[in-house]
Amino acid sequence: MSASSTPTIAEELRGAGLRVTAARVALLETVREGNHLDVEAIASGVRDRVGHISLQAVYEALQALTAAGLVRRIEPAGSPARFEGRVGDNHHHVVCRSCGVVGDIDCAVGETPCLTASDAHGFVIDEAEVIYWGLCPDCSTVRSSEHR
Repeated sequence: MSASSTPTIAEELRGAGLRVTAARVALLETVREGNHLDVEAIASGVRDRVGHISLQAVYEALQALTAAGLVRRIEPAGSPARFEGRVGDNHHHVVCRSCGVVGDIDCAVGETPCLTASDAHGFVIDEAEVIYWGLCPDCSTVRSSEHR
C-alpha cells in the first residue's frame, strides 16, 4: 500500500487479482469521477485520458471491474446500464422520469440489506436494490413554470 492509508487504483486492481493497465486505471478514475455514467460516457472519459480504446475493451474492463467489486452496475428501467464507483454500502438510487439523471440515496436503515422481505422464499438475502422515481429539481421547476 502507498504511504497514505488509501490504496492507489493500481493497488486496488492488484488486490482484486486484476492486471494493472493504463486503460483500467483510466476507466476506474472516470467512473469514480463521474456520476452514474453509461458506457459511451465512460469510453469518452477513458479516451480523454489514454487515447484510443475500443468500446468492446471498455465493456470487457467494466465486466471485470464489476465482477471484482470495484465498480457497481445499475440498470434503471428504460435506461442503458450505468456504472458507479460507490460500492459495498448497499445504497439506493433516485431517477428523474424526465431527464434521466440518477442520484444516490443512502440506505434507510443503515445496515444490509436495508429492507426485510416479508417472505424470502428460503433465500439468504444480502442486498436490497430500490430505485425511487420522480422529477429532479430542474425538471420540477420547468414543469411548474409550464403550468402557470
